[in-house]
Order: sequence, then structure tokens, then C-alpha cells
Amino acid sequence: MTKIAEDFLIKADEKAFDAGHRKTINYNIGRYNMAVERGLSKFENLENSKKKAHVIKWRVMENLDKYLPEFEANFQRRGGKVIWANDAAEAQKEILNIINRVGGKTVIKSKSMTTEEIHINDFLEKQGIESLESDLGEYIVQLLGQPPYHIVTPAMHLSKEEIAKVFHDKFGTPLDYTPEQLVQKARELLREKYLRADVGISGGNFLIADTGSIALTENEGNARLCTTFPKVHIAIVGIEKIIPSIADLDLFWPLLASHGTGQNLTVYNSILSGPRQPGETDGPEEMYVLLLDNGRSNLLAQKEQRQGLYCIRCGACLNACPVYKNIGGHTYDTTYSGPIGSVITPHFKGMKDFKHLSYASSLCGKCSEVCPVKIDIHKMLLLNRRDAVKAHENTKIEDIGWKAWNVGMQKRSRMDAVGGKIKNFLLKYLFKRKWGKYRDMPVVAEKSFARQWTERNSSSDDNSGETSASGLKR
Repeated sequence: MTKIAEDFLIKADEKAFDAGHRKTINYNIGRYNMAVERGLSKFENLENSKKKAHVIKWRVMENLDKYLPEFEANFQRRGGKVIWANDAAEAQKEILNIINRVGGKTVIKSKSMTTEEIHINDFLEKQGIESLESDLGEYIVQLLGQPPYHIVTPAMHLSKEEIAKVFHDKFGTPLDYTPEQLVQKARELLREKYLRADVGISGGNFLIADTGSIALTENEGNARLCTTFPKVHIAIVGIEKIIPSIADLDLFWPLLASHGTGQNLTVYNSILSGPRQPGETDGPEEMYVLLLDNGRSNLLAQKEQRQGLYCIRCGACLNACPVYKNIGGHTYDTTYSGPIGSVITPHFKGMKDFKHLSYASSLCGKCSEVCPVKIDIHKMLLLNRRDAVKAHENTKIEDIGWKAWNVGMQKRSRMDAVGGKIKNFLLKYLFKRKWGKYRDMPVVAEKSFARQWTERNSSSDDNSGETSASGLKR
């Protein structure tokens, strides 16, 4: 077992029995569930909408080599520049080159999971460049030195009292500040940062091929400020975020809003098609879109699991997952947590280190049920498990154990040859740790069912002579 897998088990054990943590996350997810139920009721035919979204994303992934160049050509036509980055190191280097060329010292960021993926804040800090999160949730976890807890709501694991304490410790605000007062304080602190920032960095919810645009959806308006005030705007977007046409937003924006937060549509929706044009009053002087691969091509190459790239990052599967609701987002030690993170991370970062995530599931299928683009998530988890075995990523002990089990199960006499006492001994000393310290191991009967059946029938024959076909006395 790798160190990453061992750490996962330790953290999962701690979080699953942290009553305060479970209370907070279950309360927040409970509120989400009520909102989403209302949001989904607005669809006339939700199932058809999800099927249509699935087909569009399928068509995109099968023709990615067509849609990405189409986006690039249309974006460049309006003065934008496109950068292709194979991995996090390339992305960091290209971003630093842009910032250094314009003499930038401060960066303001809107919420973006791709920037978390390439650890841009830590990287820029080491280069002496200030990078500040402007999304309130991201800002709070940045103050705490933590990564986002959830794809959509980064500070879901914190109660309002805990957030008030963070502001009290950092800025001296009273501990009894209300959420509204805390938001006002954050607005005061951040407003001047937008005006002073040399570079604005954002993600992108969708890349629109036919117009060469990026679509951003948010609830706070901070992304609009990040992308219009600074002279330079850099959007970092995964190559899988492409959609064919601007008309497709009519489907994808409501699906994302309803599954992400339960809204009919998020408050601020922006379409950005390049730097400020002649005659326009606002917008950056330069705009770059950095198309990030960082392992996505590895997943694209897997025909059966390719649909993991259909994800629109709504977070619905996290909120539905019984495992996530007990162990939380930080336990996974990945940018993308929950069921979808367990599917894509082994392909992004390596099966050897992250195959254990595919086992962090009850396979109940709830994640697949709630997915707005109908990704068969629990099936993808099983396929990941299969691939780990095929690639011999299991430990030697696992391989030996499964081979022994396979040999034993092929013949009844082999199973019967090993008595119950030996089986219980093996279970106790080989599987107890995997089974969990809070559960008792199942106890195997000393004699197998087949042997008990034979003995019982034999005894009946001796005692009564005639028996029925079922072995019961007539």
C-alpha cells in the first residue's frame, strides 16, 4: 500500500468519527438537497435534458481534435491568445512568463478548480507574487491555508461560528459577527485588491467553439471584477470543457445551476470573447486562454472511461455520496474529491498512487443517478479497479491472496479442506485491518454448509430410513 493510500485510511477514520465535522457537512448538504429538489422541479423533462447533455459531451469528446482548433481560431480572431499546456509545470511556466513580461506583482483570482489543480497560488508565492482568492469560500480556506473542501462550495466544512473566528483572528472583527457582516468585511478587504491587481486569473465553466468564447457562471460577481479590472486576464481551462455552440448554454447553464446550487440560473453569467475591443469601455488589454491537459489525454485514451471527461463540475455526486458525506473532501488529498474525483484522479495522477480511491465507494449508484450529464460513475469505479489489477498495481500480498482464493473457489473439496478455525484465523490476522477496527469480523462456521448438509442427510437416513428429496422426514 502506498503512503497516499495509508494516509487516506487514517484521515477517513478520523473524519468519519468526528461528530462536529459530520454535523456541519450533513447540515450544509441537507440545505443543498432541499434547494436542488426545488431547482430540478423547474425542468419539464429532466431526463431528456440529461440525455441531450450526455450526447453533446459524447460528440465533443469523440471530436476533440476538431472543436479545440475551432475554438482557438475563433478566439484568436478577436485578439485573444491561446496557450497549450501538457502538464502543471508547463502551465505554471507560461503563466509566470506572462506576469513577468507585464511586470506584474499582484494577481487576483476568481474561483477555479484548474488553478487548484496546478497549485498556482503556492507557485506564485514562491516567485514573490501575491495571488489572492476573491471568491468568499476560497478566500476563507486560503486564510486557513487549506485547499477547497468541495468543488462548488470550498468552505462547506466550516460553520458560521468557525468562519467568524477566522475573521476575528485575522482581522479583529467581533466573534458575534453575523454572516452578512462577515461578507461586508470581506467586500471591504477585497475591493481595493481588484483595483490594484496587475493580472486577473479565472477558470472557465465552458469553452464555446463556434464563437471562440469562455463562459463563466458565479453567484458573487467577483469573476466579473477579476476579468475586467486588471489589464491582463488569463483563463485556465481544461480541454474537456468545450461545447460546440453558444446555443448549448441554453441547456448547460440551467443544468449546472440546478444541480450545483438548486438555482434556476446562477446570478452572474458572463461570456468573454477576447480582450477589450475598440470602442468598448471595459475589459482587459490582453486576454489569454490556457488549455490544460494535465492527464486528460490519458483518460481520453480510455474508451470505456472517457465519459469521466463529460463532467461539468456541478458537485452533485459529492453531495449524494454516502462516503463523501462521512469522510469529507480533504480526506481524498486530491483536487477533485468525491465519486467523480475517484474516477478521474487515477488517470490524471497515476493509478499506482490513487487506485485506492476507486474502492472508496459503496457502489450504491446514487452518484450516477444524480449526474446531470449521465456519467455512469459507479461503473467507471469498477473499471478503474479492473485496470489496476490488469496493470499489476496491487501489492504482492493482494495478488497472492486473490490467487489462493481463486484456486480454492474452483473446487468444493478445496474449500472444505480448510476448516473453519483456520479460516477464522486468516480472516482475523489478514483482513481485520481492512475490515475496520470498529467492526467485528464475521465468524465462519467450523464446518462448511456442504459438509453440514451431507452429515445431516446421512444422519436422517440412518434414523428414519425414508426421506424426501429435500432431506426432510416424511
